[in-house]
Amino acid sequence: MIVPVILSGGSGTRLWPLSRELYPKQLLPLVGEQTMLQATLARLDGIEGLAEPIIVCNEEHRFLVAEQLRAAGVKPAAILLEPVGRNTAPAVALAAATALQEQAQGVDPVLLVLPADHVIRDPATFRRAVAAGAKLAEEGKLVTFGVVPDRPETGYGYIRAAAKDGAAAVQQFVEKPDAKLAAEYVASGEYFWNSGMFMFRAGRYIEELRTHRPEIVTQCVAAVAGAKSDLDFVRVDRHAFEECPSDSIDYAVMENTAHAWMVPLAAGWSDVGSWASLHDACEADAAGNVAVGDVLCEDATNCYLYAQSRLVAAVGLADCVVVETKDAVLVAPRDRVQDVKKLVARLKADGRYETSLHRQVFRPWGSYDSIDNGDRFQVKRIVVNPGAQLSLQMHHHRAEHWIVVQGTARVTCGDEVFLLGENQSTYIPMGTTHRLENPGKVPLHLVEVQSGSYLGEDDIVRFEDTYGRG
Repeated sequence: MIVPVILSGGSGTRLWPLSRELYPKQLLPLVGEQTMLQATLARLDGIEGLAEPIIVCNEEHRFLVAEQLRAAGVKPAAILLEPVGRNTAPAVALAAATALQEQAQGVDPVLLVLPADHVIRDPATFRRAVAAGAKLAEEGKLVTFGVVPDRPETGYGYIRAAAKDGAAAVQQFVEKPDAKLAAEYVASGEYFWNSGMFMFRAGRYIEELRTHRPEIVTQCVAAVAGAKSDLDFVRVDRHAFEECPSDSIDYAVMENTAHAWMVPLAAGWSDVGSWASLHDACEADAAGNVAVGDVLCEDATNCYLYAQSRLVAAVGLADCVVVETKDAVLVAPRDRVQDVKKLVARLKADGRYETSLHRQVFRPWGSYDSIDNGDRFQVKRIVVNPGAQLSLQMHHHRAEHWIVVQGTARVTCGDEVFLLGENQSTYIPMGTTHRLENPGKVPLHLVEVQSGSYLGEDDIVRFEDTYGRG
């Protein structure tokens, strides 16, 4: 039995402004129509002996992850919520402890550990590599997948293994090299890119982790033992997990074990770690341009051009990245995109919301988009999914006007409950308990006009909430 473990906890800041802390790259459709999380799950189809996946994700991403799994028709064995980030070694320890807990006594399943934000262009080759890795994992080996390099790359760590003709024992893990050393690695044929994908039995991983980092095992086993179910999610014990040290699988286990093996992988892999690598992972036109959205080019070459909400026009550009969202625009040479993280750091230091949220914010019931604001007013476009409802709530500092544009709204306002159809409106006075619901079968669209002395999202007092939010 192979249990996929999908790690979906990253924030993807190097793909800002499209990727944000609360809507990171694994939840975006960056290459094709599926999101990267959905594509990761889809490429598992055809693997023999596959069990339902375990998803490990950030607590703040839980509803987005659950909705994307539902849309993809995937029923997970568990969605484990990390209350804080502790890197990959503890995340996989949570999944391993959960898998052992859920299987019949004495069954030690093989885990296939995959980041949710990678691109693999050749899924068939990937599945063959997984089959080879599964045989080694069943024998008790700890398997990693080494990407056959097609160029010297300074952005990846490398694995040294004599694996030209198939799987081989790992001889060395090496850090990201400089350009000269990377060229030597590739020329030798003995070095492979470290993909961050792994296979091993759950019990073997726990055993090796207990040998090399016992404190991680102690805290993660305690976190799973104290876990509680919450709707579609499993909340591990917060205190136990907060006390867990932070470490990667590579540092905690793979570089220390005597049982590390590598399976070579040549399947069009990319970790999409920057705008330049995303450009390389997409299909370009004859001029080398990748254009997404409403883009107009004139005499442009080797550019990545992304338009989310308006026309982006480029003239005479070469080797550039231009990314437009509703609230930010990034312009950079392709060879400087690694410095995007410096911009994000400055935005964080300045307390700017653009590091964490888009203008359109997704909620478990739908979404809202702040389309205008000024002194003492804000205008939002709200979409409520069929059958969904907002919390029963109240505001201390603002009143709200609701105008239905599409669908039917069921409104609770104080002691009254009534329906509103298209082109009808209502007023929610400040301090009045209220709720918005969509009882219909089509999305409910409405315009909300807020007015008052304070319009922040933290001016919400919740009395009841279907989704368990405080």
